Amino acid sequence: MRLGRKDFLKGLGVAALGATSASVMDAARPAPADRPRGLLPFESKNPAPFWNRVRDLYARRDDFAYLNSGGLGPASRPVLEKYDQVTADLDLKVETGHAMHEPARKVAAEFFGVTPEEVCFVRNTTEGNSIVACGLNMKAGDEVIFESHAHPGGSIPWLNRAHRQGIVVRTFEPDPSSAAGNLERISALITPRTKVIQISHVTAPTGIVMPVKAIAKLAREKGCWFHVDGAQSGGMLNFSLRDIGCDSYATSGHKWIGAPRETGLLFIRRDRIDEVAPTFVGAYTSDDFSFSGKLVYVDGVKRHEYGTRNTALIMGVAEAMRFHDEIGRQRVLDYGTDLAWRVHRGLERIPRVTVLTPSVPELRAAITTFAVEGATAAKIFGYLLDRHQLRCRPVTEDGLQAVRVSTHVFNTANECDRVVQGVTEFVRTL
Repeated sequence: MRLGRKDFLKGLGVAALGATSASVMDAARPAPADRPRGLLPFESKNPAPFWNRVRDLYARRDDFAYLNSGGLGPASRPVLEKYDQVTADLDLKVETGHAMHEPARKVAAEFFGVTPEEVCFVRNTTEGNSIVACGLNMKAGDEVIFESHAHPGGSIPWLNRAHRQGIVVRTFEPDPSSAAGNLERISALITPRTKVIQISHVTAPTGIVMPVKAIAKLAREKGCWFHVDGAQSGGMLNFSLRDIGCDSYATSGHKWIGAPRETGLLFIRRDRIDEVAPTFVGAYTSDDFSFSGKLVYVDGVKRHEYGTRNTALIMGVAEAMRFHDEIGRQRVLDYGTDLAWRVHRGLERIPRVTVLTPSVPELRAAITTFAVEGATAAKIFGYLLDRHQLRCRPVTEDGLQAVRVSTHVFNTANECDRVVQGVTEFVRTL
């Protein structure tokens, strides 16, 4: 895979514009149902007031449309207020607030349909992917399979093991037309040496939703570990990790979930926790050790939380998840997907434009990626940003020259139409 990271950064640089108190412990507990947040009752016949109120809970400019939650999502005002409150309260007492992690862990576990013992807080999807990639027991010649559209944060941890230890990496090109096709492409690569299958739940470059439940079943049948890179699915899709059946899953809080920067979550299935050896360890990894060689890991995945953590960030993750639940997980998915389909339909009518995201409903959600014949990603991106105040994301991975549009709860139909209009005008300049 040609990662194109340098090209992406270059294009972006050229185009872009510039002991804990009871009161603090209360911040970790779920908010009362009657806590004022400003959301209105949802009315299916007239949903506009509800979504307008949701948007009011985000800091935004009327003349600027942010369409890149797939890269970095904004946090809502309730999340930022929670972060500021916890930071101030803990700083006043000069406390870590680590006792607050367990209530937050429960919120995160419920969000993904698993148990608190199965999750830990990490800094981002990359860290979660790396914990799994570095911790699994593999030897030279053992194989890992993942798609050629894997983000560098999902592929480089494995490429590093290949470079240092001789692990064999095998990749496949995602099938944009069929879920069964993707399953077949994975199955064709499995050999007796295959130990791990890793899949992006939603591919970052073009937004293909992969059939993770079917892949999990295949992995179990073949005796392979199945890890899901969920950077683009946590907060976008409505699912349960227990229902998927994967062995591990990593996601970021600061994308679709809308948590503060540098947050994430790692899940490892309860009966497989001991198969992932901790690679970063410290005071919180073990609660029973001695200098004579005794080392007993703490129970659960939180053994990977090895040192002092920023509790305010973790509380921000929990608050963001509560905010999603208050809106409604399925409602979040439906809204973002409907907007994405609006963009898709508009773009596919423009000459010289190719929409790379599948049109098959089961293979798409809230991402739409497109290319313009004869134009680079940086040029398209820069035009939309400079001329139309539309912040999308250039896509240069795997040799693509495309632009990705992410649509979320704070976006509008009008912004989607501005994308279509902007691309229409851009094509006329060629």
